[in-house]
Amino acid sequence: MTDASTKSTFVYVTFIRTSPDRLWSALTSPEFTKQYWFGMHCASDWKAGSSWKLSFADGRVADAGEIVEADRPRRLVIRWRNEWKQELKAEGYSRCTFELEPVVEAGGDVVKLSITHEMDRPGSKLIEAVSGGWPRVLSNLKSLLETGHVVLVQAGHH
Repeated sequence: MTDASTKSTFVYVTFIRTSPDRLWSALTSPEFTKQYWFGMHCASDWKAGSSWKLSFADGRVADAGEIVEADRPRRLVIRWRNEWKQELKAEGYSRCTFELEPVVEAGGDVVKLSITHEMDRPGSKLIEAVSGGWPRVLSNLKSLLETGHVVLVQAGHH
């Protein structure tokens, strides 16, 4: 149980008709990421201790950090800090955990994707911001993997 007085947490769970390997690749491939993350792309070698960054289409770094844990195709944990909004950057690092679980009763072609983005501070503005961003990004990811098309073309607010 999370203590809201000391921590800010956003959790998103969705089910995607795909394989764990294909979903992992979609989360970690810069070329694929650009298609559902409004032109943004990530860069890392996806090993624990490696640097990680998420950049805008024009090359500016939006978020950066490091890979805390990478267990392909089951679990990815990123130490994550916003780099482009001063008040968000000042909050320091958050932790974003991706968990991929095959749904056995669906015959193995559906994956439960859980994202937990948290920060050890109450009332985090970063967690408030990602709470609006993650549903848009993940709706596009799900749609792209299942249909080949994204549902949203504008980023809204991140």
